[in-house]
Amino acid sequence: MKNIICCLIIIAAISVHAQQSKPYDMMVNGVKVIVVPSGNEIIQVSLVIKGGVQNYAANKAGIEKMAMKALTECGTEKDDKNSFKNKLDEVDGQVYGYTQKDASYFQLNCIKSDLETVWPLYVDALTIPKFDAKEFDRIREEAINNLRQQESNPDADLQKMAMETAFKGMDYAKSPSGTIDNLKTLTSTETKNYFKSILTRAKIFIVVVGDIPKEDLEKKMGSLIEKIPQGKTFELKRSSYVPQANSFVPKQKDVATNYIMGISSAPAANSKDYLASALASNMFYDKMFLEVRTKNGLSYAPAAYITNGATPYSVMYVTTKEPDKFIAVARNTVDKLKKDGFPADDVKNTKTTYATYQYYDNEANSSLCSMVAFNELEVGDWHRAFTLKEDLQPITPADVNTVFNKYIGNFTWVYQGDPKQVNPTLFTQKATPPVPAEKKAF
Repeated sequence: MKNIICCLIIIAAISVHAQQSKPYDMMVNGVKVIVVPSGNEIIQVSLVIKGGVQNYAANKAGIEKMAMKALTECGTEKDDKNSFKNKLDEVDGQVYGYTQKDASYFQLNCIKSDLETVWPLYVDALTIPKFDAKEFDRIREEAINNLRQQESNPDADLQKMAMETAFKGMDYAKSPSGTIDNLKTLTSTETKNYFKSILTRAKIFIVVVGDIPKEDLEKKMGSLIEKIPQGKTFELKRSSYVPQANSFVPKQKDVATNYIMGISSAPAANSKDYLASALASNMFYDKMFLEVRTKNGLSYAPAAYITNGATPYSVMYVTTKEPDKFIAVARNTVDKLKKDGFPADDVKNTKTTYATYQYYDNEANSSLCSMVAFNELEVGDWHRAFTLKEDLQPITPADVNTVFNKYIGNFTWVYQGDPKQVNPTLFTQKATPPVPAEKKAF
């Protein structure tokens, strides 16, 4: 009870702050700029380039991530790499880019009093990047080495295999990090030209978290955006992943245990089912942990979760030396939840803790900026970043149980380890295997 009361106090405090300092948006030279007053001395800016893996062909995967890295690692027409970084270090400012499946993000973070120093560097990196050939070759080799390291990381390799298997022929099969073969052929000139092609007003929006006078902000944004071409109209394509049957793809790998991942369907972040499904996913994770680890000792850290991108999906993951027993327990857990549903008290408590953790995790300016950007990109309405508590209220246990039954069905399973230790039929057959005898957790 004490934890729930603390949760409600935190949510109430955040709601009061939101009322006192209301976020707003404005159009500057045809680009949406979303502004969230923070009540502190930190400024966070994120320029979002929509598209992600939809922007390039499979044989060019990795080019966008390389471009975002090169913006700050290869210098600008005004500053070489060292000069650029030295100016940032003098004020402890940060300017950096990163990529995800649906978008790339170019960030600024500094204290308010240093904005006049950091802002010009941010604008230069976006509008007059140098893409110095020598520095580009250096960061390309670093990226190739990182990919080689990932190949030896069982979790990373399993994730890659799962995405390529489930989304074969779809955009989500592409990794923003690319492949070693792709990166080897990239040149600084090609990557620079690619970046110019995606940095257009039609593909971007900007999120600012911080206390900047509107007039000053409009002036800064105007000076940046006027240097960016309009470009062609762009809309992020959305799709669903619904496996028509259970499938199982094994891969021989010399590892200490067996790695398993299953991918099923999930609702879109902008659908009415999403929040109910998020609640179901949180509770399903708890049930899986209880059944797989606590009761049967089959894995140290089983996991279950949903994703919320342009092509959403659900995941089950485990490392285990007893894959046949795992799938029996997992499938029986799903069957029982579909039959009996989640308890009403669990749904009620999960609604409270889910909202609290979401707000708590996004207290920092950088995290709040990401949450607002996510809602604008994936939900289509940045305002939803501030209405979570209200949006959760009408969700009933029946809603949660309905979406769980609707989306958790067939799975695309991938397996890395010893194929002799697994019976693929147990993963693909329609009938659920019997639950093995319980044993003590390790």
